[in-house]
Amino acid sequence: MTEKIAKRIEEIAIELTNELSVVETPGELDSVNKIFEIFSKMPYYTENPEDLFFVETGDKLGRKSVVAVLRGKKSSSKKTVVMIGHTDTVGISDYGNLQEYANRPYELMEKLKEVTLSEEVTRDLNSGEYLFGRGLFDMKTGDAIIMALMEEIASDIENFEGNLIFAGVCDEEGNSGGMLSVVPKLVEMQEKEGLEYLALLDTDYMTSEFEGDENKYVYIGTVGKLMPSFYVVGKETHVGESFKGIDPNQIASHITSRINLNPEFCDVAEGEVSLPPITLHQRDLKTEYSVQIAKSATLFFNYATHCSTPDEVLVKMKNAANEAFQEAIDTLNNRYSTFCEMAGRKQELLPWKARTMTYEELLAAVEKENASVKDIMDEYNGELMKDEDLDPRTFSLRMVEKLHSLWSDREPVVVVYFSPPYYPHIYVEGTAEKEKNLIDAVAEAVDSTKTDYRLVYKKFFPYISDLSYAAAPKDPAIIAALKDNMPGFGSKYDLPLEDMQKLDLPVLDIGSFGKDAHKFTERIEKRYSFNVAPELVYKTVMNLLKK
Repeated sequence: MTEKIAKRIEEIAIELTNELSVVETPGELDSVNKIFEIFSKMPYYTENPEDLFFVETGDKLGRKSVVAVLRGKKSSSKKTVVMIGHTDTVGISDYGNLQEYANRPYELMEKLKEVTLSEEVTRDLNSGEYLFGRGLFDMKTGDAIIMALMEEIASDIENFEGNLIFAGVCDEEGNSGGMLSVVPKLVEMQEKEGLEYLALLDTDYMTSEFEGDENKYVYIGTVGKLMPSFYVVGKETHVGESFKGIDPNQIASHITSRINLNPEFCDVAEGEVSLPPITLHQRDLKTEYSVQIAKSATLFFNYATHCSTPDEVLVKMKNAANEAFQEAIDTLNNRYSTFCEMAGRKQELLPWKARTMTYEELLAAVEKENASVKDIMDEYNGELMKDEDLDPRTFSLRMVEKLHSLWSDREPVVVVYFSPPYYPHIYVEGTAEKEKNLIDAVAEAVDSTKTDYRLVYKKFFPYISDLSYAAAPKDPAIIAALKDNMPGFGSKYDLPLEDMQKLDLPVLDIGSFGKDAHKFTERIEKRYSFNVAPELVYKTVMNLLKK
């Protein structure tokens, strides 16, 4: 990549970083408007203003994404590469008394010289090879790469064959409201104009995957995410009669022990292994202090996928929870036996039985007793929807609690369900023509790029991202398992599943390289980010359009 383009990428990256665009704040609008402003100054967009526009999310903050279309003039080709980059960042509280410099990279670096930092960070700071700043790495340099390349291509649009679409999307660090509103627009454009979408390219950040990792990665495909959740109902008792009840916290703890970071639940695809599930939340639901144990508890996990579908994960989690429930009962019986021996009492087996069911199964059980349960739940859903600030995860939990309260059965049980969000994995196997073309385009780009960096391409972008919304499972049974076991789906939380299925695109990520995303020492390595990554992006795009 020429030094002219590298310099332009740095200029745009700094301009974007200067806009403080913390997720779920009005600053997100400033970032999107800045991207619009930069594009609008390009001659192509002064001549074709209809190819630059906003897509509203419809949320109370008035957030929006910006879309720029670039149409080659060499022919009337419908071949199109779609590109995305997010415009928001995480917050800046971690910068402490340097918060005012967090989005001003050059000034921030001078201020950081007055701070005690780790040896590695100090070395990078003084090397001249890195730039620091909130969002510069995650991911405004990635946005700048696409924007500068489009600017360069637009300067000779008469000799460009094919089309490019770039969506600068908001809310990626939150609930992906930007991407989820852009997907239907992409489908609309595809159907209205007959565009042939080839792939979805993201330029989100890339970093070392382990200590001492010298590789620089290009990722084909992306990891998915589910949030298997558990509503645990125990049997309350007075603490003075401890063994007459069963503590839902103990059952929940056994579930955590059974599932948390257990490689048994990793997906393996072509030698690449997803991270095992990890708890994001665990607590009992007792609202006051008393000497009665809690009646119920809840927990949920971050569950990464490479190939497991929602229906498969649901079965795995139901079985694991039931095993954990039984382990909790066995532990209690063993401890009760020891206690009885110590106290000189006669011991009998405790009465508890392990029971686990899905939300869908709970609904069916309640429906047998009350035919109007769906109407009751719909009414309750409407009541909950009046609270706009209610967290989607809490919304789902409240729905489970309500449904269980309508059931006459008061014995201990674990209800397994999904909490939002859902990110489908996209596994680019190479069997479909678009997949094969993408794999070949990336291989050609990597093999033809002369650099002293060690370039490696892998099958799954390892971080949750908006890439997931370029496709969705098409099997009705898979979709039903998701919808029927995610309380609030279609009201509090929704996905444009049909549009995602229509897009059905293979995806890839070629990003800037740096370190410490979401830390106050967030930084990019300049040479790779401004020179090598853009060359890989450009070659991959051109290779795709030639297929």
